[in-house]
Amino acid sequence: MSNQEHNPVEQQVIVISGPSGVGKSTICGELVQRLDNIYLSVSATTREKKDSEQQDREYHFISTEEFERQIEADNFIEYAKVFGNLYGTPKDKLAQALDQGKTVVLEIDVQGALQVKKLYPEAKLIFIFPPKQTELQNRINGRGRDDEKDIEKRLAGAGIEMAAGWQHYKHIVINDNLTHAVEEVIQIIKKSGE
Repeated sequence: MSNQEHNPVEQQVIVISGPSGVGKSTICGELVQRLDNIYLSVSATTREKKDSEQQDREYHFISTEEFERQIEADNFIEYAKVFGNLYGTPKDKLAQALDQGKTVVLEIDVQGALQVKKLYPEAKLIFIFPPKQTELQNRINGRGRDDEKDIEKRLAGAGIEMAAGWQHYKHIVINDNLTHAVEEVIQIIKKSGE
């Protein structure tokens, strides 16, 4: 899928949200590979780094004290507490990417998306849904990144998040086939004036 030619896109802010395990990160990775002029925002978090993750690739892993200093300095576009950890989008990196004329893709939750929409009213909000709730459970279990307690919390939060997705997002994509879901997201990004 990633061998296709790059397509230029115009500068804009894109927010991709959805419950844990729905494939957001995979879709965002494909966007970076397939579209030109894309900047994938990397959030800061206070949660522990997992063995498979790298600093500044999946997240900017920082201490709670550092996160609170960044809040105090007004260095986040949005931030929220999710599953007991703080997550936030650094303001400086996003502004720099927009100044360079790039399309910025943010992979954040609904709370953060609504904060971004206030700052960037033209932002396109795209919510990724699983084909079925049972499929979401299988994906979360199958990725082997979470312990049983985390899985329960993520599944409990998924219903609330999906309800908010229906309520607040103009663009809905069901990820029952990754290739089709990526194509659908690309078409939404390329469509101007929405």
